[in-house]
Amino acid sequence: MATPPPAAQAVARIFKRSSYPEHLRITAILRKETVGGALLLAATMAALIWANSAASQSYFSLRDLSVGVDFLGLDLSLGHWAADGLLAIFFFVAGLELKREFIAGDLRTLNRAIVPVAAAAGGVAVPAVLYSLLNTGAGAEALHGWAIPTATDIAFALAVLAVISTHLPAALRTFLLTLAVVDDLIAIAIIAIFYPGELHLQLLALALLPLALFTFLVQKRIRSWYLLLPVAFTVWALVHASGIHATVAGVLLGFAVPVIRSRRGGGPEAGPGLAEHFEHRFRPLSAGIAVPAFAFFSAGVAIGGTEGFVSAMRDSVAVGIVVALVAGKAIGVFGATVLVTKTTKAKLDDGLAWVDVAGLALMSGVGFTVSLLISELSFGTDSPHDDHAKVAILTGSLISALLAAVVLRIRNRHYRRIEELEALDADGDGIPDVFENA
Repeated sequence: MATPPPAAQAVARIFKRSSYPEHLRITAILRKETVGGALLLAATMAALIWANSAASQSYFSLRDLSVGVDFLGLDLSLGHWAADGLLAIFFFVAGLELKREFIAGDLRTLNRAIVPVAAAAGGVAVPAVLYSLLNTGAGAEALHGWAIPTATDIAFALAVLAVISTHLPAALRTFLLTLAVVDDLIAIAIIAIFYPGELHLQLLALALLPLALFTFLVQKRIRSWYLLLPVAFTVWALVHASGIHATVAGVLLGFAVPVIRSRRGGGPEAGPGLAEHFEHRFRPLSAGIAVPAFAFFSAGVAIGGTEGFVSAMRDSVAVGIVVALVAGKAIGVFGATVLVTKTTKAKLDDGLAWVDVAGLALMSGVGFTVSLLISELSFGTDSPHDDHAKVAILTGSLISALLAAVVLRIRNRHYRRIEELEALDADGDGIPDVFENA
């Protein structure tokens, strides 16, 4: 059979419309994450106001209040419980979402997965390089924060996106969500590999036993909280005591949950596995409680007014973070997307433009939750670099959000005009009906 002419050959397109079931699932996720983002912003503002008020000492006393038992290192401050405990719920949901995407979602196919995966990788590599270059002469401690500007906060970004864009194509929002999920996976790997505490391998090995039990229970579709919660907590406690950051336990538990129900004796109609059920149950807890609580205890930094802000921004750590979030994330995400498109001879889906991708690339610089976590792991709460890094994370995220808002607001008006013209042209001949009937 003769080869069809080039014009007739199928062209791979990026940012295509998702399948209908996937569209419904993504829409539900975006709705919950957007509400969570609003709560995150509120918690951050409350922490900043309290930490810079006359009653600031009470804020830090609350954050440092120890609660727990002196067993397996579980006598922790409220701030550490939020970072190590509540944030594990966030990473559990991220593990569920990532597994769901690559097993049963649209990303199970290479042509859909390659662009967000490459964009996430570029959005991690370029900021890390920029930060390192700007801190080459600042010493080993400053260089230890190279991973701080590599993360994208999906809740924060989607909250901003929801305010400024009501008419952007759904594919762009889906891309931002998928990019952030893959970004979270890379961040988890970075935390586990580059930011461990004092390792106790015997405790880490011991954690495999309750993890195996949890896996067995969920594979059998046992969902009773009084059975699963004690086992999951045991995994978390042992991983925490092993020196690996406890949030990694959340990811491991998420990966253990089946996405598709076993077909043995049930057939294809048996339905989805427990991942969808757990994601539905735990995402509101993650977005509505866990992440805002972490932000409340982590974002509270005493800036010290204009003078304190200027002093913080004189630190090369702060400069590196702001530059890496604003420029590095945008260059990395946009550049990787362009590179994949050109090397695979793909093209943007009809109706989209590269300026849309540029706007999303700028939005990916809104790094918050995971960036704050890595900041604490890099420097510790007693280091002046930690406070400067938090100021820089807030500043860089704000600048990225504002720049993205300018670009995407313009594009939002563009897509709104298109929708209005399409609504006027009911017969689809390209001429508004009002002129035809004149």
